[in-house]
Amino acid sequence: MVSIEEMTELESDEIPFSLSQATSFHIGHHTALSTSWFLKKMRTAPLRSVYIVLIKAKINMLLPFGPLAILLRYLTGKHGWVFFFSLLGITPLAERLGFATEQLAFYTGATVGGLLNATFGNATEMIISIYALKHGMIRVVQQSLLGSILSNMLLVLGCAFFAGGIKNHTKVQEFNKAAALVNSGLLLMAVMGLTSPAVLHFTRTEVHFGKSELALSRFSGCIMLVAYASYLFFQLKSQPNLYSPIDEEREKIEEDSDEEDAPELTQREAICWLAVLTLWVSILSGYLVDAIEGASDSLNMPVAFISVILLPIVGNAAEHASAIMFAIKNKLDITIGVAIGSSTQIAMFVIPFCVVVGWFMGQPMDLNFQLFETATLFIAVLVVAFMLQVLHICNLKKKEAKIDLLGPLSILEGTSNYFKGLMLILCYLIVAASFFVHVDPSKDDDDDG
Repeated sequence: MVSIEEMTELESDEIPFSLSQATSFHIGHHTALSTSWFLKKMRTAPLRSVYIVLIKAKINMLLPFGPLAILLRYLTGKHGWVFFFSLLGITPLAERLGFATEQLAFYTGATVGGLLNATFGNATEMIISIYALKHGMIRVVQQSLLGSILSNMLLVLGCAFFAGGIKNHTKVQEFNKAAALVNSGLLLMAVMGLTSPAVLHFTRTEVHFGKSELALSRFSGCIMLVAYASYLFFQLKSQPNLYSPIDEEREKIEEDSDEEDAPELTQREAICWLAVLTLWVSILSGYLVDAIEGASDSLNMPVAFISVILLPIVGNAAEHASAIMFAIKNKLDITIGVAIGSSTQIAMFVIPFCVVVGWFMGQPMDLNFQLFETATLFIAVLVVAFMLQVLHICNLKKKEAKIDLLGPLSILEGTSNYFKGLMLILCYLIVAASFFVHVDPSKDDDDDG
């Protein structure tokens, strides 16, 4: 018989072997599971990204109209249908471009993210403008950029104020008026830059007729680019606190508690989608621009109405959706930055940039937007600037008792409501009706007049 001591020694010799075998099996099994999970994640990550960008949003139902427009261009040659389907196809691309920019903004910070939002939000307009400028369609460039400014200031901001006022009717919506007034000042400067060449041309006071106007436009364009670069430095480096939200602590609490603010794409995925969407927009914009004149004849619609009203509505789809979403969430500072900031960027950067690009292309792109368009822009800027300024006058008496406690910060708050948004929308309808009955004068008529 085996003694108890010997049995104990045999068991002690066998236990280490069984434990090590089980441990090695467990580690190997865990490693295999980790590897399979990593490979599965690598396979599903691109599919998940495609689903989020191209399938999840309901507006993506319009994506097939883009390839359909290209097919119609080569099969039928009917410019009316090509223009209409191209317009529908670009709409979701512009919105998805804004979505990818917002995703990238999560990794760059609020201020840089807002600048990226405005820049890529205007990418559609820039691509269409450069393509049209390359083909000598200067009036289409001028009118589409003018329409983008009017659409952002009146339609986008008006819809955002209206939707935000209806959703938050039980409380006062406030925003930092300092940034809005700086943008209004830049818009007035842009109006001055556009007014001078137009007045110089129509008063026939040029030193060299036809040449002084173009030289003045190029000089003013360079000055406007310098002013916009100075504004970016002022906003990002010199006075960043001036552009902080009114109730920044409340904003942070809301952002921390709001799960919808979590990024859905990684930084690398957002950059890749920005490149893909920009390329696809540039391809489809070519077919859209080529079909404008044919669509005007077939639809019996003025080219001015197509350029000033229809094209900007499509190009501003990203800004429109973002501004309304942030206004509903009671984040009017971001709404003002998207709507007014985008208008400022087009007026002070995109338009002068097109003038300089046309200079290098040999195209006589100038800042003479004709009297009708310039007057319309001037009145629209005055309406928006007055509405932003009058908010301060209305609030000053209510907060008069707090001025000594809060100092100059008490006069930096503005408010909005649904009625102000409704007024802006109605102003835009007047502008749209004006361009529907407006016939763009030819170059020969200008020279003769």
